[in-house]
Amino acid sequence: MPDAEQVPPQLRSVVEGLAGNPALPAGMVRRFIRKGMGDVAMRPDLTEDMIAAIIATNDHRLTHTLACNPALPHAFRMQLAEHPEAAIRRALASRSVEFPRELYERLAGDEDPKVREYLARSEHVPEDLLARFAEDPHPAVRAKLAQWFTQAPEPVRRRLLTDPDEQVRQAACSTYYARTPHPVPPADLIPALLSDPATRAGVIRHCVLDADTADRLAADPDEQVRRQIAGHPDLPGRLRAVLAADPDTTVALGIFARKDTPEALRAEIHARIPSEPLSVAQFEDLDEDDDAAFERRISDEMARIEFWSMSLPWVTADPLPHVDSPYACFRVSAAMCDDLPEAEVTRLLNDAESSVRTEMALHARDRIDPATAERIDRGYRPLKRMDWRPADDFPLPPEALRRLAADPEPRMRKLAPRDPDLPEGLLRQLAADPHEAVRAVTATHVRLPADVLVGLLDDPSAWVAKTAAGNPNLPVAQMDRLLALTDL
Repeated sequence: MPDAEQVPPQLRSVVEGLAGNPALPAGMVRRFIRKGMGDVAMRPDLTEDMIAAIIATNDHRLTHTLACNPALPHAFRMQLAEHPEAAIRRALASRSVEFPRELYERLAGDEDPKVREYLARSEHVPEDLLARFAEDPHPAVRAKLAQWFTQAPEPVRRRLLTDPDEQVRQAACSTYYARTPHPVPPADLIPALLSDPATRAGVIRHCVLDADTADRLAADPDEQVRRQIAGHPDLPGRLRAVLAADPDTTVALGIFARKDTPEALRAEIHARIPSEPLSVAQFEDLDEDDDAAFERRISDEMARIEFWSMSLPWVTADPLPHVDSPYACFRVSAAMCDDLPEAEVTRLLNDAESSVRTEMALHARDRIDPATAERIDRGYRPLKRMDWRPADDFPLPPEALRRLAADPEPRMRKLAPRDPDLPEGLLRQLAADPHEAVRAVTATHVRLPADVLVGLLDDPSAWVAKTAAGNPNLPVAQMDRLLALTDL
């Protein structure tokens, strides 16, 4: 064990981890409260006297954290709803937790518009209270309601679609909503919505196109309008080539994704989409004074992102012609079919693209053995940073996890501590791994030897040290030592 006076190099992070340790004795929790340190106010096991003590400190950070605590009793939420600091009331309103009606009524009448904005996006607020926000004096509140309250009663939806503020109308008739299912505007409002630049793009999908309207929309100066018309099922064939050559690549991508697009034209559009992301250096080199070139390169990058993430329902409905498509998004869409023949499943599980292999595995769960699961996870390359990985859905057996403890790839070694019975020798090995991510996940293990766990408190990585301090198997004597080092 380290010397009693040794101070962990990442002491602040260690203390933050200790504040959330589920095995922290009640007396030590109170010491945290008295000093106003750490995220102790987020603990789910706070007693009523502890909560009262936190509020009595008048410490902004502690009280703000308490307002964010999903386990906070409603009686104390009512008390915080009267707090003089708007930031505290905002924190309370932003929680995705079901409150008693009286609390919603109090927050719905809050003088701070941000509080009402947070409330307008909640799925737990009673509908009659949400409806009141359609008359809120602040446009930002009404816009937030329009974006999130997608199944509002028709009178409320009409009020938002005809709001005097452009921001609200645009949120009420958008190409994107924060919640599904998306609303359908009343048929009698569609002509006015199509005439309004704020709502034109959002209403196109609900329109029945005639030739003149299609021509007009295909030439609209707003690229969002042209993008929406490119995907409309009634688009005249003569406009496909026009929109495929649109200077905004995201508009052309709408033509690419159509079922009726000729393959030669689809290939031409694909050739415009960058194969690699825009690097920081390339972004910095863009000439912001050349508006056309700057916007064109940004639209190329947006098209690249959309291309790799798009799914095509018409491909999923008829997948067999597309399992060998040259386009990964087509193969991903084919993999979303739940009843592909065995040969096609095998082909897609061995696809060159990680996204295709992963999607196929998720739609053919009964055909995934441990070896395939490990292969899918090893080759997993997400399009954007995320915590999920295939091994979360396809757990590997203990023998595989123990073998992975010595794998050359750190991301595979991170899986080894998922074995709750991992031998001590492997735990010690992983706790000394050169990669902090491996050490951090090892620091959570339930059977990590006490001397190893205590040693990780001195890890140079704040992440590892904080994680070790949060392990409930940390000896109480060490908890006390750490508190003493911070003068708690």
